[in-house]
Amino acid sequence: MTTMMKAVGFSESKTIDEENSLYEFEMAMPEVGETDLLVKVSAVSVNPVDAKIRVRAAMQKALESPRVLGFDAVGEVVSVGSKVTNFTEGDRVYYAGDVTRPGTNAQYHAVDSRIVARAPKGLNDAEAAVVPLTALTGWEALFDRFRIDPSERKTLLIIGGAGGVGSITTQIAKQLTNLTVIATASRPETEAWVKKMGADYVANHRNLVESVHELGFETVDYIFNVADTVGHWDAMAELIAPQGMICSIVEFDSGIDLSKLQGKSVGFVWELMFTRSRKQIPVCPECHHSIHTGKYDGMSLNSFADYALASA
Repeated sequence: MTTMMKAVGFSESKTIDEENSLYEFEMAMPEVGETDLLVKVSAVSVNPVDAKIRVRAAMQKALESPRVLGFDAVGEVVSVGSKVTNFTEGDRVYYAGDVTRPGTNAQYHAVDSRIVARAPKGLNDAEAAVVPLTALTGWEALFDRFRIDPSERKTLLIIGGAGGVGSITTQIAKQLTNLTVIATASRPETEAWVKKMGADYVANHRNLVESVHELGFETVDYIFNVADTVGHWDAMAELIAPQGMICSIVEFDSGIDLSKLQGKSVGFVWELMFTRSRKQIPVCPECHHSIHTGKYDGMSLNSFADYALASA
């Protein structure tokens, strides 16, 4: 096998329209550790986190060597580490990558086999590539942050329901829990989309409190915010039920008034992938099983990345 490969990376924090904001270059093939897989990459997805890294990582000065972006990937295993027992050469796999290693925007990528799953046969490469990061984020929010009991019949409001994370979280919630899901959307096409994803109700984020009340809900038990944390803060504080939970993936620069939650003993938590990377190990196979058995709408997964970018 060749010792060099092509990759796409960046050295300076430029706007995407500027020349060489991203560029192709050659780099050494990755080394394969004893628990690693070497994957020949077939498809990757672009997530908002990629844009954030590109804009922020080299603001002060140019990087000494290009940084390769990319987390999600699908591809074929071409080599396995000495301690890998659950994968063989030729397996088609997908995964969400690792923040400690170069990204997936390359011809080949080395990844720890313990955070990898076999790609669903019912999805093509482009469809499979957009699943891991969004699905893991949604899974962690529901079961690690909210600690939802799948048997409980409570209400979940997803703010940003038409985005990548919101779309797949709706599907996970409807297939694996008894939650009633309210997802936000504001245009006819996004309303139709969130209904297709399985949302029980659709609320308009432009007048969120009134919209949720009009649906017949005075409060909700859980709020998963994947849109504007500051912009929706007052509405979330009003809508969340006593002893409810709010989870957000969207950072903010200005302050928010946490005391608005105190009177109802409401909890606020963050969800950020890779803060506990080994937690990914049992999750990928679970998400894979639901997709493989037809519980997710695989034919629409290739649209998730576009929605995520539109809401970034």
